[in-house]
Amino acid sequence: MSQPRSTRRRRVRTVLTLPALLCVLAACSGSPGDDAAAPAASASPTPSGPPGTLFDTFHYSGPDDPALAAHGWEVRTGGGGPGIKGTWSTAGVAFPSDATAQGGRALQLQSSTDGTQHGTRQVEIQGTGKNLFTGTYAARVHFSDKPANGRNGDHVVQTFFPISPSDASDNYSELDFEYLPNGGWGSAGPRLDNVSWHKADPPDRVSHTLKQRVEGWHTLMVTAMNGKVTYSMDGKELFTSSGKYVPREKMDIHFSNWFIDLPFTVPARTWDMKVNWVYHKADEAVAHTDVQKTVDDFYNKGTTYVNTLPNP
Repeated sequence: MSQPRSTRRRRVRTVLTLPALLCVLAACSGSPGDDAAAPAASASPTPSGPPGTLFDTFHYSGPDDPALAAHGWEVRTGGGGPGIKGTWSTAGVAFPSDATAQGGRALQLQSSTDGTQHGTRQVEIQGTGKNLFTGTYAARVHFSDKPANGRNGDHVVQTFFPISPSDASDNYSELDFEYLPNGGWGSAGPRLDNVSWHKADPPDRVSHTLKQRVEGWHTLMVTAMNGKVTYSMDGKELFTSSGKYVPREKMDIHFSNWFIDLPFTVPARTWDMKVNWVYHKADEAVAHTDVQKTVDDFYNKGTTYVNTLPNP
C-alpha cells in the first residue's frame, strides 16, 4: 500500500472442510460454469503446464467453493489495515459471467458503504501459498472510475500486489499497483500508483504516479529479476525500482478494493473491481506479448487453473 497501515495486517485462515481437503488430495481444478450460482467445481486431475507456472481464471462458484481454498486462495475477513477497521467481508466476492472478460467469466470484488463504519464492506482475496518470489507477475484487471450505483466521490483504492505474509518480517517485501480514481491522503485523483517497499513500519518505499484515468480492462505486470523491479501496463513500462526496493522473501498475491476514509454518508454506493486472470512465471522475465500468448493458449485448451510451482 502507498501509505502505512494503521494496524498490523492479520490473516484469518479458514480451516479446510472435508470437501476442500478431498479436493486438495485430488489436486482438483476449477471448472467453468454459467454464472456465479453454478455448483462447486468437481475434482479432476491438475492440468499440466510449463514448469514454474501459476495460472488461474477464477472459475469458481463462490467464496465458499472448496476449489478456491484448494487452489490456495482465501477471502479476507476480520481485522487489520488498511482502510475502514473491521469491515473485511466475503459478501463482495462473486464469479459472474462477463461478456467483456476473456473466457466470459471474471472475479468480481465489490466494496460498499453508506458512509458509516457499520455500513461499510471492504473486500480482498489473497493467496495462501507463500511460494512466489522472483519472476513475472501479471493479471488482467478492470478498474472503475465511478461507483456501480450511488454518488461518486469516495476515496477508494483498487489494487493488485504481491506481499510478504507478515508486515513485521525482517525481509518485508511488497510490490503495488494501486488505482485511486478520486485520489486520497490529500492528493487529487485520478492516479495509478506503483510502489516498491523495503519496510512497512516505519514506511520505507519508492513510488511512481501516473496521473490519468485508466478505467476498464488492463494487463498489469510486475517483473522482479536481476536486482530490479519493473512495472508495466498493457506492455508499456511505468516504473522501475532497484537497490533495496526489490523482493527479499517469498510473497502471496492479493487483490483488494477498499476505502481510505468515509468522506460522506448516505446514499449507499458500491464500487466494482474485476479480475479476469492471474499469471506468475517463477524466475523468468516474460514479455507482455509472451504472457498474453501463454494465457491465450490456456484458454484455447480450456485450462482454467495451473500450478506447477515447486513446493514451498
